[in-house]
Amino acid sequence: MLNISIVLYNPDWTQVNNLCDELLRAKCARRIFLVDNSPKMTYSSEEKKKITYQWNEGNNLGYGTAHNIAIRQSVRWHTPLHLVINSDVWINAEDLDLLHDFMMEHGEVGSLMPKVVYPNGELQYVCKLLPNPWNVFARRFLPMKWTKKSNERYELRNMGYDRPMNVPYLSGCFMLLQTAAVLKARLFDERYFMYPEDIDLTRTIHRDYLTLYYPAVTIIHDHAKASYHNWKMTWVHITNMCRYFNKWGWLFDKERRLFNRLTLSQFDTLGK
Repeated sequence: MLNISIVLYNPDWTQVNNLCDELLRAKCARRIFLVDNSPKMTYSSEEKKKITYQWNEGNNLGYGTAHNIAIRQSVRWHTPLHLVINSDVWINAEDLDLLHDFMMEHGEVGSLMPKVVYPNGELQYVCKLLPNPWNVFARRFLPMKWTKKSNERYELRNMGYDRPMNVPYLSGCFMLLQTAAVLKARLFDERYFMYPEDIDLTRTIHRDYLTLYYPAVTIIHDHAKASYHNWKMTWVHITNMCRYFNKWGWLFDKERRLFNRLTLSQFDTLGK
């Protein structure tokens, strides 16, 4: 069994309701938590069985903090798995059951990410090395032609994305988590308002578990990249990345070097 959390901010309720309907078709789904950071309560659908809606009274708690509300409930209920998912993601119920069964059979996997594509079918590069300050600055502010080679290495594009990979940074749009693993990692770090909380949590879980990219299942993510189009969100991104590097190290991060080296050696072992 698993619980599911979706954090909302002025959402498209048609999109949210369609996703919830599909998730609840999965045999493994126990409860969906809708945690709403919106300025006003906007829940517009009829109350549904297995859905808990929480409006945070106009307080935007941030992404990780809002998900933690639901994750703590999974811990209290001893629910073995917890899914963190964005409202702009689509997964078929049957595929969610397949991922659930895989995770239940592989307790060594602490976090799992399926293959992710855009609505047009284009692959999203959701597996990454742990970033250094250069990665963050170059990707946001320098022309793509200047950073193509380093960006391809950072996004592990030469790995092919056609086989399972154990990597230290998986996108936060879909995180299927062993509840025991996320509890050991002390949940999302609530010092981050938004953006690097997925890096932080994945690398912490990666210390003790596999954090696995699993392309046997494909999901669709209508990724907007808000921080690339909105200067306010750009500032939020920069501020929280500074918090991340203050925590883990700007230039000197021994764990980053170790995890990235082991990830790339995994690639070498595969004979590429």
